[in-house]
Amino acid sequence: MVEQSTLKRISETAYLNQENTWRYRSIIHFCYKKHERMQTYIYPEEIYQYLREDDHFKEYTSEQLSQDLNQLIQWHNLSAQQETANMNTIDDFKKKKLRYQCTPYTVEIERMIQNLQKIGSEFGGSLETTQFDRLLHSITMLLDKGNDLSAENLNQTWNDLCHYFKTMVQNAADYLAHVKSEKVEERMKTSEFIIYKDKFTHYLQNFMIGLQHSSLQIEAVFKRNDAVKEKNIIDKIANYQLNYRLGEEKTEKDYFDEYMEQYLAIKEWFLGAQYRESELRVLYGETMETIRRITRFAKRLAERHQAFRSRKNDYIYLSRWFLRLGSQQEAAKLSAVLFGAVQMRHFYAKPRSSDSFDILLQEEAPTVIEMKPRTKTYREKSKQQAMTEYAAEKRLVLQKYREQQIVHDELIDKLIHHDSIDLAELPKISAAVRKTLLGWITRCLQQETRQIQTQTGRQVKLLWDNNTTETIVLKSDDGEFVLPKMKLQVTAARMKNYG
Repeated sequence: MVEQSTLKRISETAYLNQENTWRYRSIIHFCYKKHERMQTYIYPEEIYQYLREDDHFKEYTSEQLSQDLNQLIQWHNLSAQQETANMNTIDDFKKKKLRYQCTPYTVEIERMIQNLQKIGSEFGGSLETTQFDRLLHSITMLLDKGNDLSAENLNQTWNDLCHYFKTMVQNAADYLAHVKSEKVEERMKTSEFIIYKDKFTHYLQNFMIGLQHSSLQIEAVFKRNDAVKEKNIIDKIANYQLNYRLGEEKTEKDYFDEYMEQYLAIKEWFLGAQYRESELRVLYGETMETIRRITRFAKRLAERHQAFRSRKNDYIYLSRWFLRLGSQQEAAKLSAVLFGAVQMRHFYAKPRSSDSFDILLQEEAPTVIEMKPRTKTYREKSKQQAMTEYAAEKRLVLQKYREQQIVHDELIDKLIHHDSIDLAELPKISAAVRKTLLGWITRCLQQETRQIQTQTGRQVKLLWDNNTTETIVLKSDDGEFVLPKMKLQVTAARMKNYG
């Protein structure tokens, strides 16, 4: 269910997309810088003096500043407080000398804008193995020693775990996205990339080694702790937050649900869920694919560089080699080895019937190829043949099928007692009968009524309790089949006529 706060409009972001955004953003940015320098309150005179130093605000008036400040207060970007420290007269009080302060929403919005400007148009990130070591230490402290830690130390360990996990995931995702970006792939296709290929591959391989080493230990920590212990630790953290956060409207259950959801997300990232593999395996696969892609690029560049390399020295060496030979026959043999046969014929042969290396060439069966003329007017001759009637053979096959079906149905009839077949009480049956019974069960499970009609006219209904854990063994000529305890109710007799 969507939370009510998600549906509300965020008025604090309105100043980012308005007609006078350039004025609003300048004011907010100045107030934000003062806030970051621990100067909480800012006076209008400071703002006005700062803006007038820029050429864009040469015609900016104090009345316009007052209007902009009031508008930002309405959008909850600034909060105003009246200055009462130096009030000497009632008139001074009536003038309402105000000082302004950035709201928490606005501070976070400006921080986000600062981070976005640092990111630029490309991904960054890194793959550092030390991040997994920090994660392993935090998870071990949280789960193995969490009950022995004080509430304050446990809360700090939890904060460290969330911070290291978020940093690791974000850096790994950004770095792999950077490697897969179009600009980086274009750089990989240049000859200068060969110089950095070994360092780049070594960097990724070191990350893979650290990933495998630490991830196995992290998985072991998760697996040796049960759900009860995890719940107690998260409950202790939630209780600590409730006692030391003033002015919060959240309950202990709200904190518990929030932290438990974060913990399960971290756990599933390493161990995976029921219907999907872990994100750790995905990261492993993407890193391996990146190494393979870099290797392929480097191989292609090396082959291209080799193709354009001058072969002058090679040909001089070969020429001297030919010069040292004593006869033309030896020169012809060397030429065939180096450059191939002068007159070459290509032959087609069928694949070998055996993969054994011990079979001699003489033992291989010859491949017979029919040669046809290579002319457009060539057509294969066709002979008219009389149609052969196979009525007698068809009747024989049909009669044999009917006899087999009658014998098969008689075997099924012997298994029916009191209009039902109890699979638990069946004797050893043939493979054909077993396939028939399991086929009926499969078809019944596909129907809501659990009832079907067979080709021979039987009405078969499956009797089975979904909640039962009891199993039976169905024995047949081709083995034993374990399945839940079931019965097949036969509510109509089969038809005797198969014609």
